[in-house]
Amino acid sequence: MPIMIDLTRRRLAASALALAVPRPASAQVSSAQISSVQVHPTQVCPPETPPTIHRVRLGGFTVTTLLDASAMIDGPWPIVGEDRERVEVEALMRENRLPPNRFKPGFTPTVVQTGRETVLFDTGNGEVGFVPRPAGGQLARLLARAGIAPETIDVVVLTHCHTDHIGGLVEGGRPVFARARYVVGAAEDAFWRDPSRLSAPPESNAFKSARVFRSHLLPLADRTTFVKPGDTVAPGITALAAFGHTPGHLAFHVESAGQGLLVWGDCAHHEVASLARPDWQAFFDMDKERGAATRRTIYDMAATDGILVAAYHTAFPSLGYVVRQGTGYRWIPLTYQLDP
Repeated sequence: MPIMIDLTRRRLAASALALAVPRPASAQVSSAQISSVQVHPTQVCPPETPPTIHRVRLGGFTVTTLLDASAMIDGPWPIVGEDRERVEVEALMRENRLPPNRFKPGFTPTVVQTGRETVLFDTGNGEVGFVPRPAGGQLARLLARAGIAPETIDVVVLTHCHTDHIGGLVEGGRPVFARARYVVGAAEDAFWRDPSRLSAPPESNAFKSARVFRSHLLPLADRTTFVKPGDTVAPGITALAAFGHTPGHLAFHVESAGQGLLVWGDCAHHEVASLARPDWQAFFDMDKERGAATRRTIYDMAATDGILVAAYHTAFPSLGYVVRQGTGYRWIPLTYQLDP
């Protein structure tokens, strides 16, 4: 029997994709229209199959992506295209030979080993994220399989502070990455640190996000660096503005020996719908217009530069390229492009 994850306005906070923020009054999809999302455990990938670790070389760096969670869920409407008719989104899926009403998003942290430091981008669901264990919250186990001990992580970089990105920071009340320093956007931190976030109703998205921020990231404040676009996170890694999904959402440019990687966090929630129709509203974007503008800017940058992209919510290995197609863009998954 499917696990029911209610996405009504009242229950969204309890089980949202950890991207969740309060909906503006202008949103065009009502809570009545969004009755539930199903996560189907019979379709969850078993822990050891298919591949959950993928490793490539980027100049002198090693890049490893790890599938923290794998589940088939309802969608992509209204997660992508909430301002469109459902049939329009489903038609786009059929045109691309995809199921019209279910999809399998990635939840994919990325590790970059520079030779000097080991840098982890985002930490997955942990104990509190959208996809419950055993289907989700697998980052620590996968790091061990990849030969990367948590205590060898030098820097943990957070694209933003939703629970499927910060949930893996803490396990059983203790930091998982005991030696690491942490990096988060200054604007992102300021938003979730604001005490007024806790004045939201206990069942709301705003309350849950603020509560997890306080339990998982705020206690690490003395080891956290607060950055803005243009700042260097580590040699070869620079923060980029990607606001809209959350107030301080950041992407990161990684470069080694002339080769580049764009870690773009939640600039896409579906590798077809988000890219083909970047102007379609994303349900979990806090600022709908700014989120759409960011998608166009980031996608255009990726297409122009021909750069490899680590895209958290695209299908595993969550690595690929962006090309222009018509008035939108197309995702080309990484297969053997970087093989010797």
